[in-house]
Amino acid sequence: MVLKLYNTYSNQKEEFIPIQKGKVGFYMCGPTVYDYIHLGNARAFIVFDVLRRLLRYLGYEVTYVQNITDIDDRIIERALKEGVDTSEITTKFTRAFLEDLDALGIERADIHPKATEHVSEIIDLIQKLIDKGMAYQVNGDVFYDVSKFKNYGKLSGKKIDELISGARVSVDEKKRNPLDFVLWKSQKPGEPAWESPWGPGRPGWHIECSAMSMKYLGESFDIHAGGIDLIFPHHENEIAQSEGITNKQFVKYWLHNGFLEIEGSKMAKSLGNYRTVKQVLRDYPGVVIRMFFLQKHYRSPIDFTLEGMQAADSACNRLKIFMQNLAGKLSGIKAPHESFDAKSMRQDELNFDKMLTQRRDDFLAAMLDDLNTPAALSHLFDLVRESNKLVNKDRLTDGEINLLVSLQKMFEEFNELLGVVDAHEDKLDSELLKDVVQILVDIRKELREKKEWALADKIRDALQVKGILLEDKSGQTTWRLQ
Repeated sequence: MVLKLYNTYSNQKEEFIPIQKGKVGFYMCGPTVYDYIHLGNARAFIVFDVLRRLLRYLGYEVTYVQNITDIDDRIIERALKEGVDTSEITTKFTRAFLEDLDALGIERADIHPKATEHVSEIIDLIQKLIDKGMAYQVNGDVFYDVSKFKNYGKLSGKKIDELISGARVSVDEKKRNPLDFVLWKSQKPGEPAWESPWGPGRPGWHIECSAMSMKYLGESFDIHAGGIDLIFPHHENEIAQSEGITNKQFVKYWLHNGFLEIEGSKMAKSLGNYRTVKQVLRDYPGVVIRMFFLQKHYRSPIDFTLEGMQAADSACNRLKIFMQNLAGKLSGIKAPHESFDAKSMRQDELNFDKMLTQRRDDFLAAMLDDLNTPAALSHLFDLVRESNKLVNKDRLTDGEINLLVSLQKMFEEFNELLGVVDAHEDKLDSELLKDVVQILVDIRKELREKKEWALADKIRDALQVKGILLEDKSGQTTWRLQ
């Protein structure tokens, strides 16, 4: 099986073959830190976190870069409104962004470069574009001349003539062409600025990503990802700038996730349906937000609803209970001796072993098919359904214990890719749960010995309401999660 990814540049699925064997350069557009990140941001960060995990699982050495835009019109506007320095705004919301990543179970990037720390590299790229005649400066502003790049519009499928006639780009009299975009903005009164050959000013948004990605991943790298809304103009402009300088292919695979709606409408503060990650985390843990997004293919649009989140919460709980039951079953049980002969397995054990192999193959095939997480989750829940009978069995043969050990490893392996069960939290919960339930079982045993049946039954019934079943057999009491 091979990994196939849908490349926006070619509009088709392609076999993933990295530029350098065994290594992957992966750039992800990060946030502009003027506010808390919203659910649309979260979707992109989650799905491409899963892709990064999958690439590592496949044995690739991945260098993952996710930038932080810490100079922008919106940052300046907020700082002026609050009467503080821009650095105070960016420090606050950068910290909040990283906290949200942690809460969502998203592994931090290998490098989180900030635009303000790469101004010299940005100036260098702009100067190269000017020297090549692909950029021009007017009164301290520098613009990229899109007419000098013959493939402009290739990523988005847009044509320059149609864009001009549609007047989709704001008109600036200093531009030669309405589509030309800013590389360097001259300083306005009260704005932060850096010295440059064109006077004091600050970088444009698009050139920041070109400079940071090429610094850490090289002039050509494997994957560039982000939301579908970034295809034009941001990613289109990145290509024009970068390839205009190097005359090399900038990125091999362009990946984009679909739009997010809230209860059937586009998310917008003006509609009152704007949701930040921090707001949703008050009601649901990060694993539930991950589950919600991964239940839909990343390229498809998704509608955020209360019903959808409740369903995701239920799905996470089902997997969590299964993991706890499996851990509880194997706790204290010694695995069969190394001399155990697998050839002695019974037919039902062989059938279960065959099922495990099939589920592994199905799960991985889905993940390798353009990160089809909905199908992968379906196979994971099939695995749970087909394993519950054995997990809840009272007495196990050596063969069955071996199979449950294999099942546990497989489940943990799949969860490592998806991150839909907080394994650390489950371990703590499982240990605490075992201790508390055992205390109640011991108290109930003493009550039964004293023939205080009513109180003993009250403990049993109360636990059952909470989904914990007690079973009395041969003078012993065992328990399991319902």
